[in-house]
Amino acid sequence: MAETAAAEVPPGPAADPPTEYDVLIVGGGPAGLSAALNLGRSLVRVLVIDADRPRNAATLNSHGFLTRDGVPPHELRRLAREELAAYPNVEVRTRVRVASLAKTDAGFTAAIGRREPTEVVSARSVLLATGLRETLPDVPNLRGFYGMSLFSCAACDAWELRGRRLALIGESTDLADRARLIGRWTESLTVFTNGADTVTTTEEAELAAAGVAVQRHPITELVGDRGRLEAVRLADDSEVILDGGFVRPVWEADLSFLDGITPPLDDAGHLLTDRSGRTGVAGLYAAGDVAAPGPQQLIVAAGAGARVAAVIVHDTIGVATAH
Repeated sequence: MAETAAAEVPPGPAADPPTEYDVLIVGGGPAGLSAALNLGRSLVRVLVIDADRPRNAATLNSHGFLTRDGVPPHELRRLAREELAAYPNVEVRTRVRVASLAKTDAGFTAAIGRREPTEVVSARSVLLATGLRETLPDVPNLRGFYGMSLFSCAACDAWELRGRRLALIGESTDLADRARLIGRWTESLTVFTNGADTVTTTEEAELAAAGVAVQRHPITELVGDRGRLEAVRLADDSEVILDGGFVRPVWEADLSFLDGITPPLDDAGHLLTDRSGRTGVAGLYAAGDVAAPGPQQLIVAAGAGARVAAVIVHDTIGVATAH
C-alpha cells in the first residue's frame, strides 16, 4: 500500500523532465500485479510502485486461488514479479511510495521515493490498487495469533478450521452477520464483543437460537502457545476454550496522497467505481480491496486487476468491445 506524506520533490541541480509512462499502478498486490501483466501484454508502458507493506503480511498461507491454493502470499507476489520481469515495458519498483499524485492536462504526475520523494513521473492513466490499512480489535497479544489460528477472511481460511470450537472477535456492528457466515463451518461458535455494544439484544437472541453464544465482557488475554489459540480469558475471570477463529478488523483506505483529486467514496471510505473499475475522475481507475465493496479474496482482486487493464487499453484507443 502506498504510504503518504505531504512533501515536494526537492529541486535537483538540473531538473529533469518527468519520466513518462502510459499507466502508473500504485500498489503491488494481486490487483496491481495482475493489471501490470495484462497491460504489459498489450504493449503498454507500465510503472508499478509498491511500498511492499501488504495487509496480509502476517498470513502464512493463502487459499482459494486456483492453482495456487495454500501458497504463502509473499510467494505469490514473488512469482508475479518474476513473470513481469519478462516484459521490458513493465517496471516494478518495490519499497517505494507515492508521496503525492496530481492531475494534469495530459494525465497525472506523481512524486515518488523511498522515504522522501526524489523523482517525478507522469502517466496518462493511473490505477489505484493500494489495498487497505488494517486495525485489529484492541485485544492483548492478539497479533501473536493473527495469521496462524486467528484470521479475518472466512472464505479464505474457514475450511482449515471446520468443525472446531471457534471465536469471532470484533467491535463492529456487522458481527452478527459475520457470525451467521462463519456458522457454515462450525456448530461451536462464540462471538466476543470485547466490551463493545455492537450486537443488539435481538441479534443475540437470533444467534442463540442458532447455537451461537455471545460474550460481552472485555477480553483480558488470549491463551495459547506458538500462535495456536487455546482459550479466551475475559474480564470476569472466565475462560472459553477454543481451537481458533476469526477477527473483524477495521479497514481504512489510505488516499491522502491524492493531491487535489477527490474521487467518490462509499460510506466505508472505499473508492466507488463502475463495473469496469473507472472512478469518477477521468483517467483514474481502481481495483482490489481499495475499491468498494472492500476486502476480497486474492483471486477476486487479481481478476479485477485483469479486467481494469483491458478497460484502460480500450479507453485509451476509444473502443468498446467485450474483450
